[in-house]
Amino acid sequence: MNGITLALSKGRIFEETLPLLAAAGITPTDNPESSRKLIIGTNREDVRLVIVRATDTPTYVQYGAADLGIAGKDTLIEHGGAGLYQPLDLNIAKCRLCVAVRKDFDYAAAVKRGARIRVATKYVTAAKAHFAAKGMHVDLIKLYGSMELAPLVGLADAIVDLVSTGGTLKANNLIEVEDIMPISSRLVVNQASLKLKRELIQPVLDAFAGAVKP
Repeated sequence: MNGITLALSKGRIFEETLPLLAAAGITPTDNPESSRKLIIGTNREDVRLVIVRATDTPTYVQYGAADLGIAGKDTLIEHGGAGLYQPLDLNIAKCRLCVAVRKDFDYAAAVKRGARIRVATKYVTAAKAHFAAKGMHVDLIKLYGSMELAPLVGLADAIVDLVSTGGTLKANNLIEVEDIMPISSRLVVNQASLKLKRELIQPVLDAFAGAVKP
């Protein structure tokens, strides 16, 4: 395609990207929540959107299947960010990565006595770095589904997961014990595309930058 392709995931990232797209003069012709289309046109012939799973966004951009994408910092840490230019924190889809345990698990005591604990998470890279920095010995268990279940059935002592309001933790008798980092979504750009299609991509970058809320 001579124009540019932007990779987005459904849900919160898509919804919160709409005002940024509007600032760049881009309006999608379909809503991915109601359409089954995976490639969505826009009011501009030279811009199209591809709807991908959030965790796949950096891969589509890295290999040039999309010129730009929007991905959470959590996803980029797990991906490693190879071959990606990350010019802009968009300050959207905000949440935080944290450690949570059952209410009756004394996390502070476990840390103090140097106990080896089991931690369930989807975010293995970020979790490994966090516990290594604390000098803690942990066994990481990679899960893809609801992390909250793991401590409840004895699979893990703790979880590392994204938390927005904390409602799901509360409903499952879990509590936050450590904040790891704030998370928001970033704009990522394929490095080759930036060189070859700069005249198309730069105005989008500028418009996004101008529309980002602090």
